[in-house]
Formats: sequence, C-alpha cells, structure tokens
Amino acid sequence: MSTQFRRPSAFTLDDPNVVIAEPDTMESTEAIKFVPEPSAKILVAPITTAISRPVNRFRWATLFWSALGGLAVLGLGLAMTRFEEDLFARSQALGWLGMLLALTAMLAFLAITIREILSLLQLSAIEELRDRAAATIVSNNRADGIAIVHALVRQTRKMPQLARARKILTSHIDDIIDGSDLVRLAERNLLAPIDQEAKQLVGAAAKRVSIVTAVSPRAMIDVLFVFVTAIGLLRRLAYLYGGRPGTLGLIRLIRLCLAHLTVTGGLAIGDGMVQQVLGHSIIAKLSARLGEGILNGLLTARLGLAAIEVVRPLPYVALPQPVLSDLANDLLRQRDRAE
Repeated sequence: MSTQFRRPSAFTLDDPNVVIAEPDTMESTEAIKFVPEPSAKILVAPITTAISRPVNRFRWATLFWSALGGLAVLGLGLAMTRFEEDLFARSQALGWLGMLLALTAMLAFLAITIREILSLLQLSAIEELRDRAAATIVSNNRADGIAIVHALVRQTRKMPQLARARKILTSHIDDIIDGSDLVRLAERNLLAPIDQEAKQLVGAAAKRVSIVTAVSPRAMIDVLFVFVTAIGLLRRLAYLYGGRPGTLGLIRLIRLCLAHLTVTGGLAIGDGMVQQVLGHSIIAKLSARLGEGILNGLLTARLGLAAIEVVRPLPYVALPQPVLSDLANDLLRQRDRAE
C-alpha cells in the first residue's frame, strides 16, 4: 500500500487527469486515481425458518382413528334410528318431536363444524402469510411484498382502530420499490399498536397468575387458575391478531405454542432470569409463596410471548421482539412493593 498522500482537491470525473482504476491496480502514475469502493453486502435480517420434517410414510394411526371414528358415527346413527322408531311406536307426536330435535342437533353440529373448519383455515392462513413474509424479506421481491401488504390489510379490515394506518400504508405502496421495505412498512404501521396491546395482555395475565397463586391456599386452585388464564390469554391474543379460534383451533394453537417452546427451549428460565429471581433471596425467604407466584407469572408470560410469535402474521423484522426480561422486571417490582 502506498504511503504517499495528496492534499485535498476538487476535480470532475471528466477531467483527463482522472483515471478510474481497479482496486488491485497499483501502477504509479501522475494522474488522479479514482478507485470505486466495493459495494456493501445487503444485511438481511435473520428469519427463523420452519424445521423441515421428514416425509411421512403411510400413517397407520390416522387410518386407525379414522376407521374408529367411522364406526362410532355408524353406531350413533343406528342408535338414533332405533330411538326414533321407538318414539314413533309409542306416539306419533313423540316421534315427530324427536325428529325435530334430531334435525336441530344436526343443524347445530353442522354450524359448529363449519366454524371449526374456518378457524383452522384462519390459523393456516396466518402461518402461510408469515412464511411468505419471511421469504419476501430474503428475496426482496416487490410483487410478493405488495401481495403481503394487501393480505395484511384484508386481515385487519375488521379493526377500526387501524383504519388510518391502513390508509397510510396503501397510499405508500406505489412509492416503495423493495419488497422487504414493503413488509417492514406494513409491520410498523399495522402491527405496532397490536403488539403493544398484546404485550399489555400478557403482562396483565402474568400479574394475575402471580397474585392469585401467591395467596391461594391450595395447589389445585393454582393449577386450575393458571390453566384457565393461559387458555383465555391464547384466545384473546388470537382474536387480537385477526384469528377466530374455535375449540379445535384453540387445541391446535396450544400445540403450536408448546412446540415453539420446545424448539426454542422457552420452558426453562434462562440463567440471567434465575439470577434476577435469586437476587431477591432474602425476600423469597420471608415469603416463599410470593416467590412461587412470581415464577408462575414468569412461565405464564413466556407462554404468552410464544403465543404472540405463533399468531402474529408477520415475523419480527422492523420492530423489536418482546423479551421475557421486560415482563420479569415488572413482576419483580410488584413483589418488592408487596413486601
């Protein structure tokens, strides 16, 4: 590398004394060398991709449960037929009344089935939208970015509090070229207020669990309250992000959250969190039940954060991902005030 320096000077690129040279060219010349800087690589935000699963072979368990379910339906139908025949044998009025009740039950069952199927389809649509957004961040395709923005606008069309944000977002679609920037803009405009409300829901649920389990006299009451609070929290978070989970949808949501916690190791509290809790060892000795309540609240908060990642239609790219330490600090301050 040459150690000879020039005084700062102004020149134009069409000056004959200006020569555009490659970075590795080191020939000595009186002309001014203009060496272009190598283009910086585009830093792509890390995206968590789904774990590839092996291709499943023939599922004997699925065949078994399908056949068993078919037998149960046939048995139920036969039992209902015999029951209707007995009613008609006793009285014509009782037979028609039984028929009316059976038709009403079938209609209600059909409506429940349709609702459950729609809830499962909504959860699948959210997962698909999140995967498409993650792929668009990497590929930077503008057409995919526009499609994701429109899909997210349709997803939040029933949220009146986001009407202004949707209008601002749609007005800037034609001004942005990169698909990844469109995804980031949609995340900032539409998901920022929802994320804030979701964080408040998780914090409130964690505080309730912490207080109730600290003062509860029975362990069974603790387990029941934590279970009911967790189910309600998952349902409210799904509604908040545009999902409408029914019973089957809620079961699938619980399974996805538990799978997410298992993959990320979220069921175990990290070393830093343990140090924060153990740092209050004197307070924990004075009130062991209050310390158990705090730990139950932390686990509830961790489950809520996992649920947010599952039901959120976009990955965390432009906005900071909520962490457990923020909620833990609130719970620890609450314990200090209680003591």
